[in-house]
Amino acid sequence: MAKVNTFILYIILSVFSINQAVSQTDFYNTNSIREVRIYFTESNWDHILDSLHEYVGEDGRLLGDVMIEGQMFHNIGVRYKGYSSFDPDAIKSPFNIDLEYNYNNQNYQGHTKLKLSNVIQDPSFVREVLSYEIARKYVPASLANFANVYVNDTLIGLYTNVEAVDKSFLNPRFHGKDNSFFKGAPESLIIPDGQNANLVYYDADTTSYKPFFKLESDDSETSWVELLRFIDILNNDTANIDTILNIDRALWMHAINYTLVNLDSYIGYSQNYYLYMDNFGRFNPIVWDFNMSFGSFNETDGISAPPGGLTILKRKALDPLKMATSTPLSPRPLIANLLKNTTQKRMYLAHMRTIIDENFKNNFYLTRGVELQNMIDSSVQTDPNKFYPYSQFHLNLDTTVGSGNNIFPGIRDFMEARMAYLDSFPGFTGAPVISEIGHNPESPSRDEQVWVRAMVAGCSEVFLGYRYQTDGIFKRVAMMDDGNHHDSLAGDGIYGAGISTSGATVQYYIYAQNDSAGIFSPERAEYEFYSIQPQLSPGDIVFNEIMALNSNTVKDQDNEFDGWIELYNTTSEEQNLKNLYLTDDIGTLNKWAFPDTVVPAKSFIIVWADDDVAQDGLHAGFSLTEAGNGIYILNDDEQIIDNVEYGLQVVGKTYGRYPNGYGAFAYMLPTFARNNYVGTSPSADVLLYPNPAAGEVYIEMISADKILAYAIYDSKGQQVISSDLYYTSKTGSELYKIDISFLNSGLYIIRVETTDHSITKRFIVVN
Repeated sequence: MAKVNTFILYIILSVFSINQAVSQTDFYNTNSIREVRIYFTESNWDHILDSLHEYVGEDGRLLGDVMIEGQMFHNIGVRYKGYSSFDPDAIKSPFNIDLEYNYNNQNYQGHTKLKLSNVIQDPSFVREVLSYEIARKYVPASLANFANVYVNDTLIGLYTNVEAVDKSFLNPRFHGKDNSFFKGAPESLIIPDGQNANLVYYDADTTSYKPFFKLESDDSETSWVELLRFIDILNNDTANIDTILNIDRALWMHAINYTLVNLDSYIGYSQNYYLYMDNFGRFNPIVWDFNMSFGSFNETDGISAPPGGLTILKRKALDPLKMATSTPLSPRPLIANLLKNTTQKRMYLAHMRTIIDENFKNNFYLTRGVELQNMIDSSVQTDPNKFYPYSQFHLNLDTTVGSGNNIFPGIRDFMEARMAYLDSFPGFTGAPVISEIGHNPESPSRDEQVWVRAMVAGCSEVFLGYRYQTDGIFKRVAMMDDGNHHDSLAGDGIYGAGISTSGATVQYYIYAQNDSAGIFSPERAEYEFYSIQPQLSPGDIVFNEIMALNSNTVKDQDNEFDGWIELYNTTSEEQNLKNLYLTDDIGTLNKWAFPDTVVPAKSFIIVWADDDVAQDGLHAGFSLTEAGNGIYILNDDEQIIDNVEYGLQVVGKTYGRYPNGYGAFAYMLPTFARNNYVGTSPSADVLLYPNPAAGEVYIEMISADKILAYAIYDSKGQQVISSDLYYTSKTGSELYKIDISFLNSGLYIIRVETTDHSITKRFIVVN
């Protein structure tokens, strides 16, 4: 079946609502069981899906409909997925559902694919969901919960519902989605000693690697060249691995897999992981597929194993350094070449210790496992096609169950033995102790020198990792105990280092080691870190829109129509406003102080200007006046960060910036906590926003006129996009979204043809 090619423009059949920016993660709320109903017209749908899986592979899908939590989607594509989890003789097979199979941009809460696993290797039912919950503490990892799945209204069973690692996964986690992207997924898995996706360098021909990796990005030629370059440096230029690999992210992936003994991964058959190149040119490993974690998978070609795989006893005592200290059945350069560096080896073991301490020694895993099992208990009982008897469901959380080739370790029994083994493993004990972390000055100015210091005991080396932007690359500088680095006295155990406060934030962590072991602070570094926020400068936080006469636009949390002020964070970092003040009287600069309030990067915050500070939320100690006034934002040094003078207010209108965040103020239609549009008199009532735009732009018709076609021209007058738009009979405003992600930055002109007008507007692209 061929996928229907639709134009990048799609019509949204309703006007934007204020709630469009609400989190899109509800579908994967861990404490919930979802409902997915698949519909096929073919009565032999199971046979067709079996055949497609066997003979066509991932490109073969059966057309159907799916209802997700009561919402119907038509003409979606369905296939069976998996290797060891797929069985043509089983009724309960794992599903891969593509909502975009025939319609671009068709999605549920932003998700375009559903990955439903059949829990074939887990009598406890919780291995996958629990493992992802642990992994998300340390790396970007999929959300996961449970779903009851029906086909043609017949219950097939309880599945694990795992967020797909695709562009919708990448964008919020890597601030991008279009760089080189691969999955370690061999076309034909070769065991026990096959090459698979082990990242070994063979030659300079990209075709040599195509049998082992699945391309997930769009630019095929460039992506394969970048993957080859990565593999070449990983194997042949190890001194420069940090230029093409997020080493810490790789160490965390190995630490998670070895702690949870997740062998169906890179450390097993060299598969089930992703590689995404970030905006700094480094590949980032992404974990995938935990359905056989906690020792449920017994085979690996990474280390010598007897026929039939590793015994449970050997899995409990799996050596986390085995592939770095001996020759595996097939090479593992992503482990071996990283752990040749003794500091990186200690960091890796420190990450494993953190996982053990934060999830197992405190019994979190067991408490959480019981909670998950209690939640799904009735669904497991009513699952007509579960692979193991209900009696083994609760039992397998503690005790080994099964027989023959299907023996599954009890999670508690397995992890208690795993903890005991690792407690005595060299590198797990004897780490330094880091305490009393601080910096001076407490609130530095932009570009001022700031000194970070900490008390460290039992160390031979301490360094500070720091960066000036989220997702940037951490640099390192040695911390000294010599009395010359704001570290008090030489030899007193207090270490210090100085760095500049360049940019809107400073993010840092501390690492210390000795001959035995290493330790991070915070222990989840580099995934978590400490932050220093330099004092905000003029223009960092700005007034974006105000509404003094709010009679029916939006209510506050107490159901009152009050005046409001919209502030906008223009920086690329989240900012805390706790040292800022709002006032409407230049003679009383600190009239209302912000509480501890964080505004995300490039985002809005609303302050109710109602002179009612007793109400919950952000309610300023003054009101906006109908006749006009001035309002000011100031820091604790009484420096004005932004101000606006507004005149006589108009009922139903706001006074806001256009373009959003920095343009001139004008009367406009209210856009509460959203991008501003234009002034109140757009030609023929056509709105174009945002402007400047990045990635996408919207055109909106707010009169009875209909948009029939549009064309976009570059600054030289050359047409770059054009399309006819289908006429709709819908009343009210019409909103059209145009993908401009492929346009270069610059000035463009859009010409919009309506039923009665031809309108031309200019806009700026900042891709």
